[in-house]
Amino acid sequence: MAKKKTTAKILIADDEADFRGAVENILKEEGHTVVTAVDGAAAINSLQEQSFDLALLDVRMPHVDGIEVLKFIREHYIDTQVIMLTGVNDVRIAVDCMKNGAFHYLTKPYSVDELLSLLDRALEQRSLVIENKVMKSELSRLAESSHLVGQSVEFEKVLQLANKVAPTDSTVLIEGGSGTGKELFATFLHQNSPRVDKPFVALNCSSIPDTLIESELFGHEKGAFTDAQAMRQGLVEIANGGTLFLDEIGDVSQVFQPKLLRFIQTGEYRRVGGNKNLHSDIRLISATNKNILEEVKAGRFREDLLYRLNVITLRLPSLLQRKDDIPLLAQSILERKNKTREKKQLHPDALQALMDYNWPGNIRELENVLERALILSNEEIIYKKDLALPQHLTGTAGMSGNGIVGTSITLHELEKEHITGVLGNTKWNKNLAAKILDISLKTLYTKIQQYNLKEE
Repeated sequence: MAKKKTTAKILIADDEADFRGAVENILKEEGHTVVTAVDGAAAINSLQEQSFDLALLDVRMPHVDGIEVLKFIREHYIDTQVIMLTGVNDVRIAVDCMKNGAFHYLTKPYSVDELLSLLDRALEQRSLVIENKVMKSELSRLAESSHLVGQSVEFEKVLQLANKVAPTDSTVLIEGGSGTGKELFATFLHQNSPRVDKPFVALNCSSIPDTLIESELFGHEKGAFTDAQAMRQGLVEIANGGTLFLDEIGDVSQVFQPKLLRFIQTGEYRRVGGNKNLHSDIRLISATNKNILEEVKAGRFREDLLYRLNVITLRLPSLLQRKDDIPLLAQSILERKNKTREKKQLHPDALQALMDYNWPGNIRELENVLERALILSNEEIIYKKDLALPQHLTGTAGMSGNGIVGTSITLHELEKEHITGVLGNTKWNKNLAAKILDISLKTLYTKIQQYNLKEE
């Protein structure tokens, strides 16, 4: 199977009109998008107005030469690869170009094949830089469990919709409780989209202070604020061409919401402290464990932003709603987490205990319980005693305890009961409780306020 050809956005800066036009035609025939500049000053203006994958710069140009433009690119646009062009075969110039961060140096005249081969290598290098920047190792970790496991009716409904929407560019809002697999579904949508070869960049909005989220997404210019000692690209710039996943979108501040809305509508943004409009082509996927409609009614979330986010909504069922999938999920988790030579198996009584438990922490809690059991069990069989499940949320114990399991209690009330129990068991050690619940400390404080919980 032939390798898919990479197309790019390329800047050509050369004061020779005939040469500039000839190279432009060659690159356009190869499918690339091309912008030309008559000198170094015009090149810098173009760089400030839009982003480029690669720049072809003539070394000798009037007013501002190619070396100065190269230095400007290396200082402000580290992902842009640069190939220097010159009509003079001078080793000193070549060394100067490479020392200042050029990918390569090409002496005129040169063949079309030589130029295109060098261009392909430069674009491959750019891909490696971006892969490193968006933490390819983290994506590899996610890829271990990116296959979605389940065959229950509720799960299949969501999976069918995800399969339909994945090949499109529509924005998707994924709703579901903590631990239901929202990021896995976001990864699935990206991996089954035309953007699969481009970056997948994720941000948990609840983990970023309100004052820094704009800088995190849109970047900032040098000196924009006290700690801004250098220009920094934002995640929307890094994700250009790919997918941006905003987890816990319901925690985005009301101050930032209008700026996010404008970006979704136009694709345009400004770095913090900057005055140039930049553009990024991304597919936006967001997720929340909140009821966004209630947030809109309460005036905490913009209604027009919600309409932009939820062109398609995937509502993930809780593990309580898809208990039939527990045997499959447990088997998958054990196979993935078991690092020993002898693979451990669940005893039927242990599996029944998993089926009886009500999983307020959903799949993430199931994963944590089984990983702990793998470590603590001393035999090849995992018994019920190895699971260490809280008894107050187990079906058989729950009826004789507080009597709420199996009644008409809502999931919100069940969550409140579970958080209250964990806080009580940890003597209101919030850091420890957040770790047990597998949520951020900020989210725990929000839940305490939401449910009006008080330490007795």
